[in-house]
Amino acid sequence: MRIRIVDAFTDRPFAGNPAGVVLFDGAFPEDDRLQKIAAEVNLSETAFARPLTGASQDADWALRWFTPLTEVDMCGHATLATAHVLHTTGAATGTVRFAARCGVLTATAHEDGSITLDFPTAPLTPAALPEGVTEALGAEALSAHDTGPHIGDLLVELADEKAVRGLAPDVRALGRLSRRGVIATAPAEDPSRGYDYVSRCFFPNVGIDEDPVTGSAHTALAPFWSARLGSDDLNGLQASARTGLVRTGLRGDRTLLTGSAVTVIEGDLLA
Repeated sequence: MRIRIVDAFTDRPFAGNPAGVVLFDGAFPEDDRLQKIAAEVNLSETAFARPLTGASQDADWALRWFTPLTEVDMCGHATLATAHVLHTTGAATGTVRFAARCGVLTATAHEDGSITLDFPTAPLTPAALPEGVTEALGAEALSAHDTGPHIGDLLVELADEKAVRGLAPDVRALGRLSRRGVIATAPAEDPSRGYDYVSRCFFPNVGIDEDPVTGSAHTALAPFWSARLGSDDLNGLQASARTGLVRTGLRGDRTLLTGSAVTVIEGDLLA
């Protein structure tokens, strides 16, 4: 079977967030085999997709995502990577519908090569700042929000972009604060640079100390910053070492995530 490594939420190789993508012709192999492949690829997520047939289907492809340690409910960058592979190989055109753990997701390709994902908006709930969160982050936390069951993160607001960029957290301590991890965010210092807010994401509980660019986190960042900045359409920069830009569009209970992707490696899975 073919396996591809795709850099997502970037228009150039070796940036954004790399994801493994494996397409199957028929049924998925057993879960243990999928998990072993994801552990071998050893990226934040590997996506596995297979076509669905029958006029009664609500989706065109079944889609699953695995970190090196576990299967997850939702992943934005690996969905973008999968849609990119489907379109660049001619396996799909136009809008693709994916059946996933979190419901039906769509990916629409545009003429400029970018792809827009339609994901459920995270149900943000204000939360008390957990004891030790400032110490774990190494920066003062201003507010906190729970991001709901599909994401399972604690979204933490910091004072400014400099604080987010300068984080050197105790990731093991962050893992005790929520199911998956912590999203740290702040407004952009200078929106004229092309982004409105910044973030960094730490998910030690699923084997990812820091995720380069996290689409699922932006389903929480979009409503958080739209409420504060007064616009439903914003640009979010994930300020990891690789960096990546996510264009977010808040549409009520759905969030649009737009970005580009680049295939950097393609080969055969032999085992």
